[in-house]
Amino acid sequence: MRLNVLHKTHYTYDAPVPYGLQQVRLRPKSRLGQLVEEWRIDVTGGQVEVSFEDEHANAVDLVSFASGQTEIEITCAGIVDVEDKAGIVGPQGGYVPLWLFRRSTVLTKPGEHVQALADSAPANCSDLDRLHALSAHVLEQVPYSTDQTASDLTAEAVMEAGHGVCQDHAHVFITAARLLGFPARYVSGYLMMDDRVDQDASHAWAEAYVEGLGWVGFDISNGISPDARYVRVATGLDYRGAAPISGLRYGNAGEDMSVTLQVQQQ
Repeated sequence: MRLNVLHKTHYTYDAPVPYGLQQVRLRPKSRLGQLVEEWRIDVTGGQVEVSFEDEHANAVDLVSFASGQTEIEITCAGIVDVEDKAGIVGPQGGYVPLWLFRRSTVLTKPGEHVQALADSAPANCSDLDRLHALSAHVLEQVPYSTDQTASDLTAEAVMEAGHGVCQDHAHVFITAARLLGFPARYVSGYLMMDDRVDQDASHAWAEAYVEGLGWVGFDISNGISPDARYVRVATGLDYRGAAPISGLRYGNAGEDMSVTLQVQQQ
C-alpha cells in the first residue's frame, strides 16, 4: 500500500526566542516491508544544521531556530510503500545490544500494578500468543481515552489512572513484557485510519523481541499487529527515545503548538 503523509508542526511564542534547538525524528527509513519512495523535511523560521543516526539507527535532523523567532514550522511530507508483514520487523539492527531492551527507564519502571498485569499473562502457550494476550489485557485494564494527554506519565501511573492513549498503552505493554523476560521497545510512526484523513497526532505502538521471529509489533490501542497502514519512523526504550520532536530553547516565552496531519492511500 502506497501511503501519502503530510505532517506539519507549528509552534508560536508570545515573545521572541533568542535560541532553540530541536531533535526531529520524523524521517522514516526503508526496511523489510517498508520502502520510502520520497520524503522531505522543510523548516520555516529555522534550519536543519546536521542529520545523523542515533543509537537506535533512527534518522535524526537537528533543527536550530533563527534568532528572535516568534513562529517556527516543521513540515514533513512523503510517500511510503508498505507491505503487510503481520507486524514482523525482523532481527535487531542499529547500535544497541538486544539485552538493553530489557532495562527499565523512568517511564517504564515497574510497580505493583504492572507486576500484577504481567503475572496474569498466560504461561502455557507460545511466546507470540503470550504477548498477544498481554496486549489484549493491557487494553482491558487501560481503556483508550483522550482525557489523559500528558507525555510524562509512567506505566505505573497509567495503570493507576485506568485509562490512556496509545503512548500510555505502549509504555504499560513494554514494562510488562520486560518483566516477562522479553526485550521490548517503543515505536513512533503513522497510521492510516479507515474513517478519516485528517488526524490530531501521530501514532505509537510497541515491539517485543520473539525468538525465531525477531521484533514483532503490537498496537495495543487497536488490538492488532501493524499492517500495511502503518509507517514505522523511530524506536527507543520509551517515548523519550523515540519522540518525534524534542529539544530546548532559551528565554521565558510561552509556547503554543498545533499539529496538522494527513495520512491517506496514494
